[in-house]
Order: sequence, then structure tokens, then C-alpha cells
Amino acid sequence: MSKPPETGPGRKWNLIIDVAKSVHAVNAILSAKDEYVGNEHPGYSAPVPEEGGDLFTLERKVRGEAPVVDAAYLLKTCNHCDNAPCKDVGGDAVIKRDDGIIIIDPVKAKGRRDIYEACPYNALIWNEDLELPQNWIFDAHLLDAGMSVPRCVDAAPLNSIQAIKVTDAEMQRKADAEGLEVLHPELDTKPRVYYRNMHRFTSCFIGGTLVTQASGTEDCVEGADIEVYRGDELVGQALSDTYGEFKLDRLDPGSGAYRIVMSRDGVGQAERTVELGEDSVYLGVVVLG
Repeated sequence: MSKPPETGPGRKWNLIIDVAKSVHAVNAILSAKDEYVGNEHPGYSAPVPEEGGDLFTLERKVRGEAPVVDAAYLLKTCNHCDNAPCKDVGGDAVIKRDDGIIIIDPVKAKGRRDIYEACPYNALIWNEDLELPQNWIFDAHLLDAGMSVPRCVDAAPLNSIQAIKVTDAEMQRKADAEGLEVLHPELDTKPRVYYRNMHRFTSCFIGGTLVTQASGTEDCVEGADIEVYRGDELVGQALSDTYGEFKLDRLDPGSGAYRIVMSRDGVGQAERTVELGEDSVYLGVVVLG
């Protein structure tokens, strides 16, 4: 068995999910199914149904066009909010523990569909057979038994999911330093699930492929300087890779007109303008000369 989790005043659990690595998070979904589907954990959770019992869900988003394209996966689950709407509705049927974990009481919450409907993230499930709202309980039963982290952390490789138990002040410093984000911060629910590389889901990029033409053949241009301007303001820079491809990321959807200047000493220069809507833009093959 893993070592017991850290203890201390004010320490609370938080989950950090890396969107750039979340293709591996399917293992978290499987580990939760293995732990909860058909299994009762008295005092913590009733058995979760096999159908409709997804305590974790995975949303896919594709940006750009081939060959400059990427796909990202957003893993969602109960956010264990400090200002939890389910708790506001559910009263003593929803438990907010001192360590930040939310548990929906499997006895007191019976028949309480209003608890299920209160979650603005659609992160709860409704167990039709038991007439019970259910959430992923952060594997509280395993943590209380001495495991160091929830099963999903061990199941997901490459540190794609992390669980840390720290004070709120420490978590805020970490979030600020590492650019961690939460889902729908405008809801002010104070979720305890954070995301790294959220821009893969929320931002757009402008990409392209740079080549030179000589004697009827095309060669990729590696190491070209790419600058992106919005009006007269430089808002991004990049270098083209071995294949002449580049990507300027973290641009706001619907942010309007951009001017892209692409150049390499001894090769040439090109400019393009583009209107950025809700989707990323691939400029296609651009000839420097």
C-alpha cells in the first residue's frame, strides 16, 4: 500500500490535469470504472452503473488543418468546488470535507435529482436504478485507508494527472507560477481541479508552411523568423521547424485581423494578413523569395 498522504492544518486536495498530455487520461476513466462500477464503498459511495456511470469524461478538440494541426483532450470530473452549487442545494446530503473533497451521501441524497441538476459543469451522474446523484469522490475511501494519491494519478502516465495536498495559499502560488487554469472561472465556484496547457482548448493559433522554389522544386525553410502583429503591436514570435512549419499559439478566438511577417536572411520574406475567427487558421504553403 502507498504511504499515507501528507497531513497538516489547512491542507486540501487539488487535481492538476495536463491538457497537452490528456490523450493518456483514458486510463483515468478506466481506473474509475474499475473502482466504482458495481462496487459499494460504505459511507462514501454506492455502486455506480455500468451504463451512464462515467465519473470522468473526455472531450476532444481539433485545431488547424493538415499538416499544421493538433488534437487535445479535456478530462472532466467533479471539481470539488469550495462554493459548490450542489452543496448549496443539497444541504447535509452533500459533505464538504476539511481536506476539500466533496462526497454526496449515498443515503441522504437518494431521490435528490436537484443535486445532480445543480452542477454547472455537468460533472455528476444520475444513477437511475438507485435514484441517486453521484460524483467522483477523489478516491477518498482509498486516501483515508492510506493511499498517497487517487488511482487516476497512478493510472495516467507521463504526469498527465497530478494530485497534491497543499494549503489554498500554496495552491494559488503554484497556479500563478505555472499558469494553471480552472473551468469557467466566471462561475466563482472555486473549483479544486486545475488545468495545465488549457490554451490547447481555449485559444487559437495561426500556422503555415514555408518553402523556397528553385528550378521547379520546393525546399522547406527551417529557422525562419515569424512575427505576428495586431495593428502595430508585436503579439507573437516563432521559428519554422525542419519541415518549414510554424505555429503561433495562445491567440484569442474572434480577435480580428493579424499581419504575419515571415523571413529568413539569405532566403527572402513574405507577408500575409488573416482574420482570426473562432477557429485556428492555416495559411497554407508560403513561398519565401
